[in-house]
Amino acid sequence: MEPLLSQAIERLERLIAFNSTSHLSNLPVLDFIEAELAPHGITCARISSPCGQKANLFARIGDEAPGGIVLSGHTDVVPVEGQAWDTDPFQLTARDGKLYGRGTCDMKGFLACIMALAPIWAKQPRSKPIYLAFSYDEEIGCLGVPSMAAKLSEFKPAYVLIGEPTMMQVVTAHKGVFSFETMVYGLEAHSSQPHLGVNAVHFGARLVDFLVRLGGEITSSGLKDERFTPSHSTLHVGVMEGGTARNIIPKECYIHWEIRPLPGENHQAIISRIEAYCRELEREMQATCASARIESKPMSRMLGVTLPPHATQHAAAVKRAAGTNQELAVSFGTEAGVFNASGIPSIICGPGSIDQAHKPNEFVEIRQLESCLAFLRKVTSGE
Repeated sequence: MEPLLSQAIERLERLIAFNSTSHLSNLPVLDFIEAELAPHGITCARISSPCGQKANLFARIGDEAPGGIVLSGHTDVVPVEGQAWDTDPFQLTARDGKLYGRGTCDMKGFLACIMALAPIWAKQPRSKPIYLAFSYDEEIGCLGVPSMAAKLSEFKPAYVLIGEPTMMQVVTAHKGVFSFETMVYGLEAHSSQPHLGVNAVHFGARLVDFLVRLGGEITSSGLKDERFTPSHSTLHVGVMEGGTARNIIPKECYIHWEIRPLPGENHQAIISRIEAYCRELEREMQATCASARIESKPMSRMLGVTLPPHATQHAAAVKRAAGTNQELAVSFGTEAGVFNASGIPSIICGPGSIDQAHKPNEFVEIRQLESCLAFLRKVTSGE
């Protein structure tokens, strides 16, 4: 095994050992990364979260100058609770050319490759810098990325390369993600006297039915873009909870739902229709109980992405480094929308498959890390 690949795997093993699930602090991960980079003269800065328990990590390799490439990745992972893992998810396990562990493909494998190459980059003379942008809370809505994007916009880099798992294919477009938690507040009563209460689960179920029907309408008559699978925008209900006992009219019901609109889809018009239906239900509820209500809280907001025309030269450079002529589109979201909105075009290319992300027994193939290392050396050679 090549020394550089061994170094990447060693760093991945260390990264996986940190349980950086989004509800926990990512500061121990940052401590480790900073300690690895500091001996090579790479100075890192942190951008703290409002609570102070999390942070983004920002670094520049090379002198400040206009242009250069940003290598972006997130340090948080999704939970493992309730999943049937065959191995310890926070201990890297090698088997049959694959490395198992939470975050191996999404997306600590990419971070490990950057860490292995950073000492080499630090020794090379550079006309344009390489920026490292490692964020927190990407998995729950890219919460850390806006402050990182604001910081990076001061330096005017040429573009951002996001290492989400694409099997080292070049992605220049993805859908948006807008997720919500809707709370239905009714009135408790004895189940033998339903007319005296407001059944929050019943009204919640009517809202879910509306969301399902609206999703079908979007599928049949909304925008179509054959680059994506599926080729239409989607509306999905992920969680519904409510009630305390069979014989109590439930007072509360919670619904978690999301829209994944195509770039160009009027997602706000869809949200407005849902809000209008909630007001209809609310008026019916308040005929029995004036305090009954429906409230929705946005949980995440990721804008859809298409590559702006002025960034085609950067896509060409990334495709050359990846050894492909193709540009793909994906249905999952990334921080690209945040960077694009701040004026920094974004391209996605990283090791591993999204099919393995967020699942038990998540893995990345060793050959994918090997390809990523070669790709990163090429894509940064002109910076």
